[in-house]
This record gives sequence, C-alpha cells and structure tokens, in this order.
Amino acid sequence: MSDIVEEFADIYLFNPTCEYAVANGNASWQPNRLLQKMEADLEVLPLFLARSKDYVLVEKRPSENYLALLKNCGIEVPHFMERKTLHVAFSSDLKYSKLKPWGWSPAAHKLLQPLKVHCSEAFQNSPVFYWQQEYRNYYSKKFSRDILLKLLAEFPDEDYIHTDKTGQVCSSKSDFEKALLKWGKIMVKAPWSSSGRGLQAVTKTPVHEKVWEKLLGIIKEQGFALVEPHLDKQLDIAFQFEVEKGNISYLGISNFITDKKGQYQGNHLNGLPDELDEDLREFVKKVSKKIIAALHKVLSVSELAKNYEGNFGVDTLIFKDSAGSLKINPCLEINVRQNMGLLSLQLEKLLLPDSKGIFRTWYQPGSNFMDFSREMQDAHPLQLQNGKIKAGYLPLTEPATEKLFGAYMLL
Repeated sequence: MSDIVEEFADIYLFNPTCEYAVANGNASWQPNRLLQKMEADLEVLPLFLARSKDYVLVEKRPSENYLALLKNCGIEVPHFMERKTLHVAFSSDLKYSKLKPWGWSPAAHKLLQPLKVHCSEAFQNSPVFYWQQEYRNYYSKKFSRDILLKLLAEFPDEDYIHTDKTGQVCSSKSDFEKALLKWGKIMVKAPWSSSGRGLQAVTKTPVHEKVWEKLLGIIKEQGFALVEPHLDKQLDIAFQFEVEKGNISYLGISNFITDKKGQYQGNHLNGLPDELDEDLREFVKKVSKKIIAALHKVLSVSELAKNYEGNFGVDTLIFKDSAGSLKINPCLEINVRQNMGLLSLQLEKLLLPDSKGIFRTWYQPGSNFMDFSREMQDAHPLQLQNGKIKAGYLPLTEPATEKLFGAYMLL
C-alpha cells in the first residue's frame, strides 16, 4: 500500500533571510526594506524545487505569459497561493503534506501557522512542526565549526585544513586583536547570516575605526563572532543533503561563485567550468568522495539529524596553503535550509547533458530586471533541443520594471 502522505501537495515559501530571523528570535521579526524587496522579487524561485501539484506561497502570482515560457522549456509549473489568502478560513477537507519554507525560523512558523492544521500527520509529528529554542544553535556558524572539528578528529586527512586554521569564537575587541596577531589577516563572520552577508575581511593593520564598529557591532547584535584566517581561496564547492526521520541522504555537489567580499553571486551548472585549472579539477574529484562519507557519518549522529527534517547544504573551501599546496576546509559552513546549490541541481535537469552554464542572482542599483532581461534575450536567444535547454538566456524570475532583483540562467 502506497504512503498516502505523498498524495498531498507540499507548500513552499521563499524566505532567504531566515538566519537573521533565527538570530533575532522574535516571531514578528521583519527584514529591512531592501531585503524584503529581494524576497518579494525572487519569491517564485521555489517553483524549480516543487512538483506540479505543489504550491508556492507568493505576494503576487506570475503572469500567464511568463509561466508559458517556463512550460515551453519543459518546466513543470506548480500552483501559486497568494499570501493574503492564508488567513481565509480553510475548508476542513483541504489537506497538504508538508510545509517547506526556504528555511525555518520563529517568523516562518508564525507566517505558516494557519496552514499547519491542514498538514499530514507525518509532518505534524516531525521535529520541524514546532520551533524549539535550542534549534537556533544549528543555524550558527559555531555549530558548523563544531562539526568540522569532530570530522577532523575522526577522519584525519592530509588534504584537510589544519586544526590551527579552523577559526575561533571572539567576543571582545581583544579577542579580535589576538586573532590578528596569530594569523595576520582574518575573516570575521556573523554567527547567523547567509549568502556571504555578515562577512568582514580584515587584511590591514591598524584596523580602521569603521571596521572596528562593524566587528563590535556583530558582537553587540549576536553575542559573538567567528574568526578564521584569511585564506588563499581557489574554489567554493558545496555538498547537498536531505534529512528525513533521522536518515541523511546525499543529493549532489554544486560549485558556487562569490565576489571578492565573499557574497554569493551564482552557481556553475553541469559541472565545473571548462577553464578551471586541471590540478584543481583533479583535487575536487579526489576529495569529494572522502568528504561526503565523512560528513554523512559525523552528521548522522549529530543533534541536527535528530531535530531537523529537510534540506541542508555544506559549503567547503579549497585554498592554497603557505607552501602552495591545495587543501580543503570540508565543513566551512552548514546551511540548514534549502539553498541556491540545491536549486542549481534541479536546474541542471532542464539542460542538455553537455550544455554548461551559470545560474546567477541579479542586483544592479539604478537598473531593473526587465531592461537587463531584454538585453540578454536579444544577445543570447534561448535554444531548445529535444525538450531541453541547449543554450541562451532564461529568466528564472519574471522580468518587470519594478524589480530590483532577479535570477537567471545563461548557457
């Protein structure tokens, strides 16, 4: 007999500011105006994770023209549920399987509360059905560091980062000064942040007063900061996992792109870029299997496996040490949520196997996503072959003149 849970639709919500909501802890927390705009402009992105019977919660439904473009590319378009209907009295026979926000937080629970009563029994018995205060720890970069130290202790490997470069918790100005004395150049991270926000590189001494303000501001706001040596980064890769009923499954590898400040820019699609150095390519191949197995074992016995259900990604960092040898931090950061790497794995299913490209998020102050998309569509017309995307530009969020943010694929 098939599991009846699978007969019901899931409901998706794009809330990429969930780490900040977790850090704040207040169920009524709201992101600042620019981040609210970003969430609204990119709100349809979970459609690429959803099945055709699922729902994506949105402020505004996409136009039929835009949905027709997606369907033409072989994309199974889900249903859309407008947020304003959430508080309408639901009929008692309406049933959903799971609620799947981008990430859980007290604020996400408050928003989705009206839908909970209509969810499956399996979901109502899952650890993510209610928010527990201790869950906050799993979203912190300190938890990621604890997992890293455990992995390094249990699975020592010459390709892995040395423990004296794994970073430390800082909770005062003197802690930062000691880290600078130890490492010379440092990367300071807010414990609860995402997509490269909440990062501050400190590469010059004496430290500028405005930089001190930012560093001490992290401590004031979040209680402490994570500080690591500033490494000679070569490549960012992430491993995607899913946990259900305590069992962790590996989903795939993604290669993401960041700017000089470490902020997320996008993902390479269908493997590493062709122009990548051969030594780097071989190193990725060599370390990936070891890391996947080690992460699986360490995380399977962690509190995260017991108290979380859903997707998560583990970011890693490949760098060169002082001798010029390639090394990897096998657990730089754990993103306890859906993420752009997971999204890129789904986007790859839409492409011809030998077509490579990039998935990017877009933000250009003073411009809009409609003008950008028109230019890109003219320069890179979309080409389909056998129902798959062969080349060209595809907007992954609907272009509009009022949109300051967007997302797209370019092959």
